Parts: sequence; C-alpha cells; structure tokens
Amino acid sequence: MKEVKRLFDIPYNQLERFPSECMFSTKRDGEWDKLSTATFLDLVNSTSKGLVALGVKPGDRVGIVSSNRFEWNVSDIAIQQVGAIVVPIYPNISTNDYKYIFNDSGIKICFVGNSELFEKLSGIKSDIASLEGLYCYDQHESIPFWKEVGAAGNEVTSQTIEELKANVRNEDLATIIYTSGTTGNPKGVMLSHNNILSNVLACADRIPVDEHSRVLTFLPVCHVYERMLHYLYMYMGSAIYFAESLDTIGDNIREVKPHVFTAVPRLIEKVFDKIMAKGDELTGIKRKLFFWAVELAEKYEVDGRSFGYNLKLKIARKLIFSKWQEALGGETRAIASGSAALQPRLARIFIAADIPILEGYGLTETSPVISVNCFKNGIRIGTVGSLLNGVKVKFAADGEILVKGPNVMMGYYNLPDKTAEDIDSDGWFHTGDIGEMVDGKFLKITDRKKEIFKTSGGKFVIPQAMENKFKESRFIEQIMVIGENQKFPAALIIPSFSFIKEWAKRKNLNFDNASNEEIIASIDVQNRIQKEVDKFNELYGNWEKIKKIKLLPKELSIESNELTPTLKLKRKIILEKYQTEVSQIYQD
Repeated sequence: MKEVKRLFDIPYNQLERFPSECMFSTKRDGEWDKLSTATFLDLVNSTSKGLVALGVKPGDRVGIVSSNRFEWNVSDIAIQQVGAIVVPIYPNISTNDYKYIFNDSGIKICFVGNSELFEKLSGIKSDIASLEGLYCYDQHESIPFWKEVGAAGNEVTSQTIEELKANVRNEDLATIIYTSGTTGNPKGVMLSHNNILSNVLACADRIPVDEHSRVLTFLPVCHVYERMLHYLYMYMGSAIYFAESLDTIGDNIREVKPHVFTAVPRLIEKVFDKIMAKGDELTGIKRKLFFWAVELAEKYEVDGRSFGYNLKLKIARKLIFSKWQEALGGETRAIASGSAALQPRLARIFIAADIPILEGYGLTETSPVISVNCFKNGIRIGTVGSLLNGVKVKFAADGEILVKGPNVMMGYYNLPDKTAEDIDSDGWFHTGDIGEMVDGKFLKITDRKKEIFKTSGGKFVIPQAMENKFKESRFIEQIMVIGENQKFPAALIIPSFSFIKEWAKRKNLNFDNASNEEIIASIDVQNRIQKEVDKFNELYGNWEKIKKIKLLPKELSIESNELTPTLKLKRKIILEKYQTEVSQIYQD
C-alpha cells in the first residue's frame, strides 16, 4: 500500500484501497454526474504535464479562484505534485484584494471558475507582473479552457511527473492561504504538506465516515476547513457530492442522503429556524407535541439522564424528531460544525434529536483543527471537544489559548515580523482566543481576545458569548453587541422578519405587505424585541446588560462585505457602515 506522506498521495491511496466510481458527483441537468478515482487521477496527471509544459517549476505559485467543483480538486493535486504552490482565493473578494494577493504571492498561472471571474482578472492582469496565463473551468469561445493546459503537455512524459513528485518532501510548503481579515491586507498563511496531512490523519477516527459513505460539500473549499475535510473524505474513500448552491442545499440533502455534511453555526441556525417555522404552522395536538419535544430537547445532557427522561426522548424521537431526520435525508450520522461558536442550546437540541453536531475548533494557522467533539472521545456540549493527537494546548496569563503541534503553520508569507509575533521562540502559536479546559479534557472557547472590549467605565464585555445567548430568541435573526469605550453596551439587531410576520398574525397585526423598514418602525415590534432583550439581560451583570438597541432592516451578508465567507461578523466594517445608527444610540 502506498504510504501517504504528501497531500497528493491521498487520491493514489484511494485508488489502491477504495477505487470508486463516485469519487466526486456534480449535479448537471437534473442528474448526478459521477467522476471515478481513476478518471480523476488521469485529469490530474494530464494537468500536471500541461503545467510543466507551460513553464511551471517547483516553488512557483499557481492560483485557483473558483467556487466548489471537481476541477478545483483536480487542479489542487496537479499543482502540488509538480512541486508548485497552490494559492486558493475566494471568488467574491474585492479587486484590490485580488491585486494584493496575486502580487504578494507572485502567481504565475491561475485557474478561474467562470467567464465573469476571467474577465475580472483579465481587467487587472496588467497590474500583476507575475501573471502569465488565465484558464477557465467553464468553456466559452475566445476564453482559454482549463483542459487546454492538459493538451499542452502531450510531450511531457509520465516519468518527468514521477521525478517531480519524488522531489516533494513532507515538510515542503504546499499552499499559501490568505486569511480574510477585517482590517489591512490579507495575510498569507504558509502550510506544508505535513501541516495539513497531520490534521487529516488525526481526524480520521473522529468523523463517522468510511468508503461506503456519502458526504455533501457546500462550504467554500478555498477555506482550509472544508479543504482539509475534502482530503479526509478522499483518504477515507467517501463519495463527495457538490451541492448546487446554498439555495438548493435542502433539496440536495434530501437527494444525496448524506451521512455527514459540514456546516457553520449560522447555517445550523437557519436550518433550525426553518424547522421551528414548520412547527408554527401545526395546529392542535400536533403543535403541542412538536413544542413538547423541543422543550424536552432543550433539557438534554449527554450524561446523567434519568430513565423517565430517556423514555420521553424515545417517544419524541419517534413522533417528532424522525421527521427532522427525514428532512436531512434520513441517514445523517453527524454534522461537522466549525469556524465560529455554536449556541450550546442548538447543539443540545440537535443531539437530542439524534442528529449529532460535532463542534470543533481551529484556525487557518493550525491547518485547521485543534480539537473536536466526537463519538470516540466523548461529546461535551458547550465545548469544542478534546485535542487531536499530537496537538498541545496551554493558556497564557490572560487566558489566551496557545497551541503547539505538527499542524501549526510554517509562518506568514513575506511577514517575518508578524510570524515572530504570533509564534513564540518555543513554537507556541498564539491563537487570539480565550479559553479554558473543562474536566481536564474538553477545550472551551470563551471569546476572541481581540473582540473582548472595555466600556468607558473600565468593565470587560465578552460580545460573542452574549450574541450566542441572545440569538436563542426566535425574534432575533442576527445581533452584534457594541460599546467599546462607551458608557454602556448596546446592540445592533436584525429581527427574524419571517417569524415576526407569523407572530403578528397571532396578535392581529397585519405585516403581510409591510417592508422590513416598516416592520422595525412598529412600536409593537420594538417593544416585543425589547422584552426579549430584557429577559436575557437578567443573565448578566449590570455592566454587561444591553442598555439600548437599534433594529436594522437588512440581514448582514457576505455580498455586502459584512460577513466573512464562513459567516462570521466583520465587526469593524459593520460599525463603519452603521455609524449613524451607532451614533444615535450613544448621542444622549
């Protein structure tokens, strides 16, 4: 059996151990089009030959700017095995960020997903001295097609590729991933084959998949979280299905019936909101049973449940939660959650519903996983699980989590001072997150060090923990706690407009044709959301309580540059965008 030492060894390992007719599946014209392991590797090797023919040498940087599709994975492996460096880039960033990343990394060749991206990058090509060629995954007249790269390599021998592969070492740089910062230029995180591969191997017994499993992918593969999982799925021999879009994710889940899929907390919140909306539509005994089951699930604990509780839960799973499982395809073994903190209440409800959420934690700089809840080592709600084998954690005096292990990055590209700032002389990476160990085994994140703020009275406020609590309200879709250097904490709140319309009907209020602006102007709505805020405020000290709120009419989104690609708040940008509303809060 081939030993897996470099990332590009993984698909060859699959070919030897679990050759599949369904390595990747893409929905086309209503049908799932399957790509076998053998065909995948044929495409990889022809692309590698083409890159060599185009003058790509070991150490050269090759970019990929595309949404998820099998061509992304083909290009990724093809670039790696000739010793070049993969630079994955989000397809929805600004022109200035494209210019910076391309010039900073020195990208020589770039694959793009569609004609729109091709035109966008062609428009700035004159500003990127290193860029020699652009190739498009979609086929269009007058635009270089990505398979032309493979066709260019007809004269390059397989022996040449084998020699290049043999020269790539486990510790060599494999990829530079630019993090989506909220201020300043993106930082290029340098990850070796060993960095990511150590994560893949350490996660192999943490996720319930094998060569018979189906997985659904829809988070951006240019993000290290989903990318590492793609390698892991390939290593385990699982069939990878590409969701068509976030809009079709529900339909795709029901079609594919995945055993595992990955999500970020914001998406899990949306799934839960849809489930609760369905419950609201029920009447009579069905409605009572639905909300009885949800209330029961809210009291779920992994350990120490009584016989009476277990009996009730068994009934709830059969009558109510079985329908939730059917909506997720009926065969879901686990949902892998990462990127941001998950509401403990949601984790509890889904686990009670027999839809386990395996919440983990990590950063791009740690390849990415540091810890994860799993069946093998136990699940502790409210934590991010136990540490991966080989990964060590300790805490600084202020509670900051420091990490050491084979998954810690090589450093930041072209930023030695920043590397020295974040990785100390003993090799400990400073995460910027605050945390603690629970029962000496489970890591718990309490907040982002940089997001903790002080009021003008000198009191510390931890916004993320508060936001997760307040979002338990069905009236609140999104919330951002503010108040740095101000007299008191406040909050920008985006109401759950769909739920408010349902609530309004029960209160004989007519919002059917009302705009979001009209809804947030309603005194009834303002008072009802204030009631929710007052309820949650009881959980906090006087200095932490939300003293004022401002309702916003539009959901924060990636497209409006208010959320990162993994749906985390870009706090500085949101504050700048809504500075008028923030000023109104504090003007008195």
